[in-house]
Amino acid sequence: MKEEKEVSRACSLKQSVNRAAYFDGLKVGIPIALGYFVVSFALGMQAKASGLTAFQGGLASFTCSASAGEYAGFKAIAENATYLTIVLASLVANARYFLMGCALCQKMSPSLPFRSRAFVALYLTDELFGMAIMRPGVFNPRFAYGIITITVPFWTIGTSLGVVAGNIMPEQWVSALSVALFGMFLAVIVPPGRKNKIVGGLVLVSFLFSYLASKAPFLSEWAEGSRIVLLTVVLASVAAILFPVKEDEERDETENTSVTEEEP
Repeated sequence: MKEEKEVSRACSLKQSVNRAAYFDGLKVGIPIALGYFVVSFALGMQAKASGLTAFQGGLASFTCSASAGEYAGFKAIAENATYLTIVLASLVANARYFLMGCALCQKMSPSLPFRSRAFVALYLTDELFGMAIMRPGVFNPRFAYGIITITVPFWTIGTSLGVVAGNIMPEQWVSALSVALFGMFLAVIVPPGRKNKIVGGLVLVSFLFSYLASKAPFLSEWAEGSRIVLLTVVLASVAAILFPVKEDEERDETENTSVTEEEP
């Protein structure tokens, strides 16, 4: 009887932790969703220019939550490119997600089911990765589920509405509204940068090198996603060598984190 009560208490605690993580993800996802809506609206205009309908544009956003990848795909469609060209263009534009996925997997429980990993990977974005990687300890997929629940509909609907609106709204207005997305990125990187001077310095260095890479004779010809992958590998490797994180610090962060549910 005592063991049954302990098991029941543990299950109740686990459900409470996962419920809190899910609603925390919903809360965090609200400003992200608003930024997505603005950007996807502009992306919908590109979809319309490529000859896609509102349904097709919305379906593309529902199955591919990546602005650079979708834009590359829409441009390839507009140029009547082959299927292989469209796939390669999207793959190169989204190549950075390979690194993000590998980094996020390091924070996942080894017993986390494949279906949970696959679902998070399908909707992995820069913002979701930034929010998830900032949380100490073992990654709780419920947090990602909460963000996905609110951001994906906004991203999908925004694209469809952009197709419908077409060029009614002046391009300058859409460009001005997209500043909200940059504000969202700042909200992701500023807090850890203020907490850790090394992280803050690396963020500034990454800005500088990203700009220089976009102007360099050889690197400027690369796709933006490829440049990001290269800079991420180089800067992360240098940072890991010069400023290694002590195991004691990682252990302390992990111990302060609650148990993660393993089933979706």
